[in-house]
Amino acid sequence: MITAMKTFSKIVFLACLCAGVVSCDFLDIVPDEKEKAEDAFEDVRAAERYLYSCYSYLPNPREGPTSLDFMTGDEVITAFEHETFAAFPKGNFTASSPVISYWNTLFQGLRQTYIFLNNVDKVPNLPAGTLADYKAQATFLIGYYHFLLSRCYGPIIIIDEEPSILTVASDYKARTPYDQCVDFICDKLDEAAAGLPAKRPALYYGLATSVVAKALKARMLLTAASPLFNGNSEFYSDFKGKDGTQLMPLQYDPAKWQRAKEAFAEAIRVAEEAGHKLYMNDSFFNGNLEPADPVQHRLRYNIMEPLNEEIIWADSRGEGYYGLQNKSTPYSSSSAWNGVAPTLAMVKRFYTKNGLPLNEDKGLFSPSSMYDVVTVDEDHASEAEVGAQTIRLNLDREPRFYAWVAFQGGYYEILSAASNGAYANDPSYKRHSGTDRGKLVCDFVLGGNCSRDYGGLRTNNYSPSGYLNKKGVNPGYAVATFLKAPIDYPWPLMRVAELYLGYAEACVETGDLAMAKTYLNKVRERAGIPSVEESWETIAGKTLDQSLLRDIVRQERQIEFYLENHNFWDLRRWKMAEKYFSVKAEGFNIEARDINSFATVSTIMFERKFESPTQYLLPIPLSDVNKNLNLVQNPGY
Repeated sequence: MITAMKTFSKIVFLACLCAGVVSCDFLDIVPDEKEKAEDAFEDVRAAERYLYSCYSYLPNPREGPTSLDFMTGDEVITAFEHETFAAFPKGNFTASSPVISYWNTLFQGLRQTYIFLNNVDKVPNLPAGTLADYKAQATFLIGYYHFLLSRCYGPIIIIDEEPSILTVASDYKARTPYDQCVDFICDKLDEAAAGLPAKRPALYYGLATSVVAKALKARMLLTAASPLFNGNSEFYSDFKGKDGTQLMPLQYDPAKWQRAKEAFAEAIRVAEEAGHKLYMNDSFFNGNLEPADPVQHRLRYNIMEPLNEEIIWADSRGEGYYGLQNKSTPYSSSSAWNGVAPTLAMVKRFYTKNGLPLNEDKGLFSPSSMYDVVTVDEDHASEAEVGAQTIRLNLDREPRFYAWVAFQGGYYEILSAASNGAYANDPSYKRHSGTDRGKLVCDFVLGGNCSRDYGGLRTNNYSPSGYLNKKGVNPGYAVATFLKAPIDYPWPLMRVAELYLGYAEACVETGDLAMAKTYLNKVRERAGIPSVEESWETIAGKTLDQSLLRDIVRQERQIEFYLENHNFWDLRRWKMAEKYFSVKAEGFNIEARDINSFATVSTIMFERKFESPTQYLLPIPLSDVNKNLNLVQNPGY
């Protein structure tokens, strides 16, 4: 049994937002150590603490070393392959060694939440409205934990009541067929939405709302309609329970796309009624006027400005010293590690300035000249430093590329601390810095400020690809020569752009191409590129039919949600993972001592492996399969 003491010793999920934005006391809660779970419901404050403990089982989406889906796709390659997460892009996980597994954690969370539901009515003096809200939050968590399990493992064990510790092994539950799991999850989310508010005060940022519940239902149904789960007889024809029950649907059902479409339409409606909208703030704030280009500026801040209306749900746990920001910023000994590097495959996904894929915009790019060394001119002054040398591939790209990726000759918008500043002596920083702005010109050629040997040749803390990540790095962060915590902000779990692109995808699959283009264009407009019609009307022989729009929507997702925990799952649900996850990453020659040698495509020799079809689903820990005689393992493990 999970005791109250063990439960309360887990970290509380909710944390304060950025300093000075809002205040909250969740992190100040130091619960009493109780011997009996029942004692946790003796008063209102104890019940509140217990509810927050139910949230604590949520995976931390940006905890780099131990996050299942953060840096484990093909978007980035890092200098931190020694960390736990790297087992996943390497394909080195098995049932006996699952490496990062949510199986037990999430089932513990479900048990904790049912204990809460079964005891919260006993709390004296708990207002009726608060009681109803607490129950709705718990119901939401039951739906969400089941969703997370189904995304990892497919058909799962449905927990519809508090598990008894007296259950004998022969009565342990078996797995439930996938479609029934989906229905259970959606029903729980609908039930929760009926009792949750649409928005919450800033003090309670991160708690469930009805908008979150409806958005998550839409995400669940999009997943269920996707090729991996919708009639995938190629992978799962023999996937059955111990009693012979077929666990995965083998016949394609187009009605699943219609159901997803309707769910997204409802989620968009309730989100917009609650005031959620795409982030369009072009104003400058937070101590740094960079990026100077207003479109790049809003794209850089769209996941970072606290309480902005695009964020539907966020994880408000802090990032800490060893998070994305310090790992991504240009090198400084003991404070910034220069090591989160977009792959060449990801770089090439970003559109051209005309809103087209590289291979389609032949007026700008050709395979024979894409990697030529060029000198930046005035026409590209917002993209890179005039007079700097760069690679042709890096110019004439869309604003999201410049907002989120640093490249040879391009800018990294960041501040150097007023005292012991990490970049204070960098000549390029001196050229571009002031009291209200700061940026470096990146140089990945050996000897440069982002190179592997800057400050001494390093075996880690370097960019393996010759690019650096900027997404999620606050330009107002003043980096010092000593390790310090970066500017904190909540990490987006769900935002309006996901609703729009999920709706567009479902519309494509149901043949509603006009509506698909409408919602696709909303995201493209915010990104500063032409509408899909304007972009593609210039390409002779191309019609925006269902097949082409499917590809466009998928590429749009890969760009818009770069490094936001989607790539790992999207390429799986589309049955495309082996094409991208089994290929070694490419970048430029970071061992070069001149720009012409640097501009050579090089294979990065870190292992990359994806075993199809086995690794489309994750393995249930072997120890759990051995304990439960009614439980079957996922195929291939």
